[in-house]
Amino acid sequence: MNDINGVALTILILLFALVTVMGFYAARWRRPHSMESLDEWGLGGRKFGTWVTWFLLGGDLYTAYTFVAVPAAMFATGAVAGFFAVPYTIVLYPIIFVFMARLWSVSHRHGYVTPADFVRGRYSSRGLTLAIAITGFLATMPYIALQLVGIQAVLEVAGLGGGSNWVAKDAPLFIAFALLAAYTYSSGLRAPAVIAFVKDALIYLVIIVAIIYLPSKVGGWEAIFGAAEEKMATPNPATGAPTGSFIPTGIDAHWAYATLALGSALALFMYPHSITATLSSQSRNTIRRNASILPAYSFILGLLALLGWVAIAAGTQPVGLDGEPNAQLVIPQLFEDMFPSWFAGVAWAAIAIGALVPAAIMSIAAANTFTRNVYKEFVRPDATPKQEAKVSKLASLVVKVFALAFVLTLDKQNAINFQLLGGIWILQTLPAIVFSLYTKWFHRWGLLLGWAVGMVYGTISAYQVVNPVTGAHFGGSLDPIPIIGHLGYIALTAFVINVGVAAVVTLALRAGKVSNGTDETIAGDYFADAGDPRVMKTLPGLDESVEGVSDSR
Repeated sequence: MNDINGVALTILILLFALVTVMGFYAARWRRPHSMESLDEWGLGGRKFGTWVTWFLLGGDLYTAYTFVAVPAAMFATGAVAGFFAVPYTIVLYPIIFVFMARLWSVSHRHGYVTPADFVRGRYSSRGLTLAIAITGFLATMPYIALQLVGIQAVLEVAGLGGGSNWVAKDAPLFIAFALLAAYTYSSGLRAPAVIAFVKDALIYLVIIVAIIYLPSKVGGWEAIFGAAEEKMATPNPATGAPTGSFIPTGIDAHWAYATLALGSALALFMYPHSITATLSSQSRNTIRRNASILPAYSFILGLLALLGWVAIAAGTQPVGLDGEPNAQLVIPQLFEDMFPSWFAGVAWAAIAIGALVPAAIMSIAAANTFTRNVYKEFVRPDATPKQEAKVSKLASLVVKVFALAFVLTLDKQNAINFQLLGGIWILQTLPAIVFSLYTKWFHRWGLLLGWAVGMVYGTISAYQVVNPVTGAHFGGSLDPIPIIGHLGYIALTAFVINVGVAAVVTLALRAGKVSNGTDETIAGDYFADAGDPRVMKTLPGLDESVEGVSDSR
C-alpha cells in the first residue's frame, strides 16, 4: 500500500471533479445553434473576446511544460535547460503580433480551420498541405504526452498507482485520461475555455503564496542561489562533467541558450493548437491585444522556474513509487513537503488542471487537422459540416491514445525533451505558413523539399542524442551546429537548412518557369476584420450566410 496523503488527495479529487463537471457543462455555454460543425465544436463559434482568448491562450501555451518540466529541468541541470523558457516567451509575443493577425484575416475570409487549410488555399498543393498537416499532428503527440506526464507526476506523489502490473500502475492516469477525452468529445473547445478560468485562478494563487512563503522557510534567496550553484558545480557521476549550469558560461552555453530561446519562440505558434486558440477569437485586434497582455504569464513562468532551485535548497527528494529518483516529481513533492496537506492538494490540482486544459486544446487541434486535411482532402471531399464534426470528435479520442503511447514508451526522466522534440518538427512548417502570409516568391516544391530535408535532418540528429544517464535515444535537443561547431538547438539548425534548400530549389524552378499553383487568396484577404462583409460570420449548411461569404472548404 502506498503512503497516501488523504487530505491532499481529497482536495485534488474534489477540484478535479469540479472542472470535469464544468467541462461537460461547457457544451451549453453561450448556447451555440449547434455543435455539429468544426466552427462550433473546434473553434468555439469563432467569437471569443479579449479576456476569454487571453485565458484560453494562457491555458494553451502555459502547460505542464511550465508547471512540471521547466522547474524539473532547473532542478536537474540548471539555467541553460530550464531558464531559457523565460526569454523565449518574451521574444514570442512581438513575433505573433506581426503575423498572426494576417493569418486570422485570411482564415476567416476563406473559412480555414487549420494552418494546412491556408497552405492548401495559397498553393493548391495537396502534397505540401499533407506535409504541413502530418507535421502538426506528429509534433502535437509528444506535447500532449508532456501534459499526461504532468498529471502522472501529481498522481504519483499523491501515492496513486504503482506496482508491477502496468495496468494497475497507470490506472489513475487512464481514469484522468478518460474523463478528459469524454468532456472534450462532448463540449469541444468550449470545455478548455471554461476550465481555463479555474486553472489560472489556482495557478496564480499557488505561485504567489509559494514565492512569498518558501524563501523564508529555506533561508532566503541567497541560500537558494547558493545551493543551486553548489549542485550545478558538482560533477555528475555518469559523465564526470558538472551537473548543470547555474549561469550559462562559455561560448557553447551561450549558443545553446540563445538558440533554444529563439527556436522555441519561432516554433510555438506553428502548433495547430496555438493557431486554433487564435482563430477562435472574434477579431484580429483581439489577437493583437492578447499579444500585448499575455507577457504577464512570462512573469509567472520566471517564478515557477525558480521553484526548481528552491527545491534544491529545501532538500526535496523526488523519488517515484518505483524507488528511483525522478526530477519530474520535484514540484509536487516540494509542495507536499513544505505546505499543509490542504494547500498541497490545491497545488496538485493546479498542476493537474494546468495539464488538462492544453491537452484538450491540443487534441482538438490535431483532430481538426486530421479531419480537414486528411479525411476531407483524400477520403471524402463532399463531407458535410456535421460529418466533419463527427470525424473530428472521434479523431480527438485517437489522438489521446497516440499521446498515451508516447508517455508509456519514451524516456520521461527529462520530460522537457518532449516539447523540444515537437519543436524540432513543427518549426519546419514555418516557411510554408509564415513566409506565405507575405509573399508567394517561394515555390511550392521548394517549400516541400526544404520541409523534407529539415524533418529528416532534425529527426536523425535528435535520435542520435543519447541520455548519458539512461542511455535512451532522443535524450536531448542540442547538437553541434554544422560549420559553426558550437552546441545549438537542433530545430533552428534544421530550419536554416530548410530555408536554404527551399530558396535554392525556388530559384531553379522560377528560372524554369514551373507553375507555382493557383492562389485562391487576394491581397485584401490579409487585412479583413470582424464586421467586414467578406468575413464569415455564420456556418454554411447550418445557418444563413452573410452576403459575399466565400465557401468553406
